[in-house]
Amino acid sequence: MWNARYSTEEYVYGTTPNDFLFEMSKYIKGSNVLCLAEGEGRNAVYLAREGYDVSAVDASAVGLEKAEILADESYVNINTHVADLADYDITPEGWDGIVSVFCHLPPTVRKALHQKVVAGLKPGGVLILEAYRPKQLKFKTGGPPESEFMMSLDELKDELEGLEFYHDAELDREISEGRLHAGVGAVVQLVAIKPD
Repeated sequence: MWNARYSTEEYVYGTTPNDFLFEMSKYIKGSNVLCLAEGEGRNAVYLAREGYDVSAVDASAVGLEKAEILADESYVNINTHVADLADYDITPEGWDGIVSVFCHLPPTVRKALHQKVVAGLKPGGVLILEAYRPKQLKFKTGGPPESEFMMSLDELKDELEGLEFYHDAELDREISEGRLHAGVGAVVQLVAIKPD
């Protein structure tokens, strides 16, 4: 599905970073950042432009090829890894920052991944996450067609036990990220830190 979606010259989610990441990336100290479900690379390239050493993981080889092109055009380097997040190993205490922007997975896969995220952050490391909430099905402005793939703040607090939440919110906001994320979206946002 994702290879087909990305098989166009157009960047279907745009080439500028997610608004929430743009606002919150300053909280990532250190240099190593992992971007999950990075697709066509807009967030990874932004972070690389900000001076981070970025690794981008996605199941779509086509999406990551476009990410590499975007990085070249922006005169930065990113490390890309084609992998199914259900099987992807996150290096324990290997990351200063982990970014999860609209990374929607089946609940069992998501829960296991979030455990790897907690383990994968270095002490003082930061998770930045934005995802759609089930209410998004009413707006139909992007995201998966089934609510079980979406997230709530209560679920995330359970799944990310071990992190301290610096910022967390459920809100409806205007999203303009290419043609596939356009309009009001029901989102959950968080910035969480692994205690030293």
